[in-house]
Amino acid sequence: MTLDRDAIADRLAAAGYIADRDLATALWLMEMLGRPLLLEGEAGVGKTEVAKALARVHEAELIRLQCYEGLDQNAALYEWNYQRQLLAIKAREGTGENADDIEEHIFSEKYLLERPLLAAIRRPTPPVLLIDEVDRADEEFEAFLLELLSDFQVSIPELGTVKATAVPRVVLTSNGTRELSDALRRRCLYTYVDFPDEAREARIILARIPRIDTALAAQIARMVAAIRREDLAKAPGVAETLDWAAALLALGARELAPDLVDETLGVLLKYEEDVRRVRGATAAAYVDDLVAAGT
Repeated sequence: MTLDRDAIADRLAAAGYIADRDLATALWLMEMLGRPLLLEGEAGVGKTEVAKALARVHEAELIRLQCYEGLDQNAALYEWNYQRQLLAIKAREGTGENADDIEEHIFSEKYLLERPLLAAIRRPTPPVLLIDEVDRADEEFEAFLLELLSDFQVSIPELGTVKATAVPRVVLTSNGTRELSDALRRRCLYTYVDFPDEAREARIILARIPRIDTALAAQIARMVAAIRREDLAKAPGVAETLDWAAALLALGARELAPDLVDETLGVLLKYEEDVRRVRGATAAAYVDDLVAAGT
């Protein structure tokens, strides 16, 4: 059954992900058109969580390919189990088998090690394939992805062309560390994932940490939004917001106070210069603003 965008947003929320209208629309179009979806945005805005939530919504397997500099086809697609192949060759020495028969045997499914891309197109039911931080891989690997994203098939010299048994739902993420090619972008639908606004971040906190007080969740969301406006080395992501909310809950906090914020900033901010910038007078001013606004 094809879901409309409101139903997708509702089911994502039930799975713990609060999507905005643009993202819900992009996921709906992804379903309707059967196209990969490229999510771009700052690190920490929740791009990876989209794929995880999508897998929960569809009760599908999540297959993740974490990209990195130097990633090659073998690590992403398949490898042969060379140790078992060598043992098989030794076991057949002196049996009279010819070289062609031995080669056919050792380059068979029995010795094939699936990596994420091959696994994703050979599943009998569609998984969610997450190609995470594709911008960290080099341009050659990006070019290799084009065949997969266009035709959902890959070529294995020893076995031939492997076509998708069931077309996976593909989500690619990019933090923008390098510019992706036009060829890759053309094969994908696109949406930019930004930090959530205060209201949505408060909803995220309540969805992921249901025991937290609603008023405290609203204070945390507003405080984090203010901190992100500072000139920071690294703005806190949603994951850090959730960690901070969990830490405050564990400390029994009912509302934010300057000393409590100062003591726990290391959960939210990960660079010393950022902690120093916010700690003290800045944090106290933000808390005063919360009190004055009645948040």
